[in-house]
Amino acid sequence: MKAYRITSALLALTVSLGSSAQIMTLKDCLETGIRESYQIRLVNISEEKAANNDSWLYAGGGPTLSATGSYSGNLSSSDATLASDGSTVSTRSVLDHTLNAQLRAEWTVFDGFSIQATRDRMEELHNQGTIQTRVAIEDYIASLTTEYYNLVKQTLHLKNLEYATALSKERLRITSERYDMGGNSRLDMQQAQVYFNSDSARSLKQHEALGSANIRINRLMSNQDLRSVHVAADTAINLLTGLDYESLYEDMMKTNSSLLRAESNRTVAQLDRRAVQSRNYPYLRLNAAYGLTHNIYGNSNYTDRTNWGPSFGATIGINLISGKQRVQERNARLDEMSADITIDQLELQLRANLDDFWQAYQNNLMLLELQEQNLKTAQETMDIAQERYLLGNLSGIEMREAQKSLLDAEESLLQVQYDTKVCEISLLQISGRIMQYLE
Repeated sequence: MKAYRITSALLALTVSLGSSAQIMTLKDCLETGIRESYQIRLVNISEEKAANNDSWLYAGGGPTLSATGSYSGNLSSSDATLASDGSTVSTRSVLDHTLNAQLRAEWTVFDGFSIQATRDRMEELHNQGTIQTRVAIEDYIASLTTEYYNLVKQTLHLKNLEYATALSKERLRITSERYDMGGNSRLDMQQAQVYFNSDSARSLKQHEALGSANIRINRLMSNQDLRSVHVAADTAINLLTGLDYESLYEDMMKTNSSLLRAESNRTVAQLDRRAVQSRNYPYLRLNAAYGLTHNIYGNSNYTDRTNWGPSFGATIGINLISGKQRVQERNARLDEMSADITIDQLELQLRANLDDFWQAYQNNLMLLELQEQNLKTAQETMDIAQERYLLGNLSGIEMREAQKSLLDAEESLLQVQYDTKVCEISLLQISGRIMQYLE
């Protein structure tokens, strides 16, 4: 009776999980995740800001136009002595008003190529923002794809454990019937009960692991309902075929996003040096204005006076000596050297990672063949053991060993399949091909 209660609990848990489950393919998860992910949305905002800065006007290449207005007042008192007769003329609390209004335009015509260097830098930063978005998306695809196949793995693991539980349940039924008929000892029946309880407990525990995998997927997809249940459309961990080391290496050197970002950083360093060097050239600035001044006199021959009209001018100059600029030029050269070294270091690191992932991938493929053969042998052994057990020619312990060997073979194959898939994901990411999971 206890065995049936445990089985009913497992069945109820499975039904409750599956009733609200949503079947999703990997492409569905990736498309939803890229659209909703907080991380991707933040990176998109940064890219949009870089796009806004990518303009000639932002670099200072266009004129500026400003309007100003001002008011000032002057309250004064004075005593003046006349030269003719020595008398004193006094004025008290005389209030003068001055009103100013001006429309002014300024334009830097030439600034030693600084404007052009700044414009090129903004353009490169825009390109860098695009690359950074790609880096974030590729990292996201790798993480979500790994988690999706972990969900597949946990689901298959649960099926293996449920199959093992079903075998233990059947063995318990057979042992109980034999005991009732006097063909088995109570020890055999108790052993079968212990094995069934153990397998049932593992199945229950695996439901917890499956739930945790769902929570991680919901978090990655920025799903507010973290308890939402997803069922992977894939019923097996399928591997891509045709991966070739040479093509992976060539694609890595051409399209790896981290390498492209490092090369963009070097370009920015070169443009920064150009901007600093531009200060060695002369500059030319033009200005023009139209102003209006209105004065109101408290004590004068005129009650008020208004002046208006245009004004214009030009400024040309050159920086002759600047110790700070020389230091900045040396530091800019060092930044450029640092960017070159960073690229060399990154290329070496990428090559090492590619070799490491490729070696692990090849090794896992060989392990995969061995585990598939091992599973086939374990299944055949289990079929023979079941027949002999039903005939009474095999002990309960031997039957349990055959059952355990089958479960171990299934789990070993499943783990190798998952490890191989993780290596595949890493290879596609480092070679810049990870976007193909969206196809």
